[in-house]
Order: sequence, then C-alpha cells, then structure tokens
Amino acid sequence: MTPPSARADGERRIAVYPGSFDPVTFGHLDIIRRAAKQFDTLIVAVLNNLTKSPLFSVEERTGLLREVTKDLPNVEIDSFRDLLVRYMRSRNAQVSVRGIRSVTDFEYELQMASTNRQLDEGIETIFMMTNPKYSYLSSSIVKEIAKFDGAVSDLVPPAVEAALRRKFAAKR
Repeated sequence: MTPPSARADGERRIAVYPGSFDPVTFGHLDIIRRAAKQFDTLIVAVLNNLTKSPLFSVEERTGLLREVTKDLPNVEIDSFRDLLVRYMRSRNAQVSVRGIRSVTDFEYELQMASTNRQLDEGIETIFMMTNPKYSYLSSSIVKEIAKFDGAVSDLVPPAVEAALRRKFAAKR
C-alpha cells in the first residue's frame, strides 16, 4: 500500500515515531510498518538519552533500523537529543506516533502526549495498539534473553539477532 498523498493545502503529512529502539524488535517494526501506511513520511527517531546506558550506540541503533526498514521507501531513520516537540518542529512533523502495549504504557504515554501538547499545541499524538502477539515484547526482555544466549529469532529481525550475538559475545 502506498502512503496517503499530500493534504489539500499541499503540505506533506510527516510523523515521528520516537524511541530508544535498543534494540528494535518485531513489535517496533509492526508499528513502523502500520504507521508508514498513514503518512507521507514517517521518521523513526532514535532518542540519544544521555542519562541512560544503552547496549547499542545511537549509530548502531540507527544502522539496524535502516537495515530492517530498507523496504519502506517513506521511512527515514534519524536521531535526536532534544525535546521531542523541538525536534518535530525542525523536521516539519505534525504527529508523534506512540505504540501502546498495555494500560501501563497508556498512562505513561498519555502523560507524555499531554506534556508535549502543552509545549506545542500544533503537535498531535496518535496511539497505535500493538499487535497482540507482541504485547509482552520489550527491548529489555530481548536483551535479557540474548544475554544468556537464549533464542530471540521470533522477537527481532535477523540483522538485530546477529548484532545481539556479536555484542554479547564481545562482553563474555
């Protein structure tokens, strides 16, 4: 399916799907594929959070995302370390896409959406419910399984599985 055409006023519909993606999972990829059908451009933006210690560097995470989304022509991969609303303004994006797995996710995401709306009334947030088969899946769970050499092939794309194996082999 091709993305929707530009709006009547000629403005392209641009959305941002922000996250840490440490690493990208099939749950993330499901949201990316579904959101890409709704917008002219979907920017998957890796948050460079200086207060966290991710397993993969920003460059590794953006590289993995580029690899697993290379078949989606309207998806761009980028990174940022600013307020989301500022980043979105810099990219002329109107919508933030957020994946929801549970009620707990919703409560947190609603708080973030409300805060972003307070900072910039022009930014909308849409929530996409995860596919039920990925409702339990998180990057943290994937890393824990991979750390102990467990099977993650049903949880992440092959490129991500290989990167996890290399990363944990180097730490042993």
